[in-house]
Amino acid sequence: MFVLDKTISDLLKSGLKKLENYFGGDAVFYYGEIHPSYEKNFRDFIEGLRKRRSRSPKDRLVIILNTPGGNAETAEKMVDMIRHHYSEVFFVVPDYAMSAGTIFCMSGDKIFMDYSSSLGPIDPQVYNGKEYVPALGYLKQIEKLIKKSEDGKITDAEFAILQNLDLAKLDSYEQAKELSVSLTEEWLAKYKFKSWTVHRTSATKKGQPVTDDEKKIRAKEIANKLSDAQKWHSHGRNIGIGTLTNELGIEIDDYSQDTKLQPLIRQYNDLITDYIRRNRYPAFFHHMYYF
Repeated sequence: MFVLDKTISDLLKSGLKKLENYFGGDAVFYYGEIHPSYEKNFRDFIEGLRKRRSRSPKDRLVIILNTPGGNAETAEKMVDMIRHHYSEVFFVVPDYAMSAGTIFCMSGDKIFMDYSSSLGPIDPQVYNGKEYVPALGYLKQIEKLIKKSEDGKITDAEFAILQNLDLAKLDSYEQAKELSVSLTEEWLAKYKFKSWTVHRTSATKKGQPVTDDEKKIRAKEIANKLSDAQKWHSHGRNIGIGTLTNELGIEIDDYSQDTKLQPLIRQYNDLITDYIRRNRYPAFFHHMYYF
């Protein structure tokens, strides 16, 4: 390892150690797409940490996540992996976790963000034979064409597009959307709402116990809103803390004013993301024993 890399590695280990002490658990950093090609690497990455900590295992994992999104099936696989080893998972989003990254975060017991952090619409990315494309935008355009056809306003060019549709591919896009919504519903109710036991804001139910059915209903409402393409207008829409808490009703741990935690996260995250971008790495994993 070059001297500069060794120096950066030592600084990052020191920063991560401080975050582990603050949160009282193991901490890992994930940068890049949530892509099927990273599944085995991620498995080995988590197993490697767990084995090194086998003498004093911790039940809490903190994931510092920076991702533009990716594949919902891979997010599901990664959740299975981390929940096999850890009973409690926190997500820290210093910058952004979009699309499948947002779905991934919904599997956490807690989500930590500050005023500049963003999640995104749960618009799954699907492979069209050449590249990954947002499924919801594609489906929305098809709905518009079908509506124009029903109204007798479709052009010849648009009719040709409908005629040449690959129905199997269209079905895969629909299934990707349904999977994204169902995973978000399931994980919110099972993990994020796990400690939501008493109503705190409802004027009519304040102080009353929260039922499992009420958790599922709230989770479904949130999932439907996050997957509403008309509401967000853009696959890459940044959804900040205000919207997440006030409009969607997701409880976020806001560290914007935390004079101890915010500097710890910023110093670690800014250094490691600068290192990654300077070296043009498409993806990067880090924990105390892996750099």
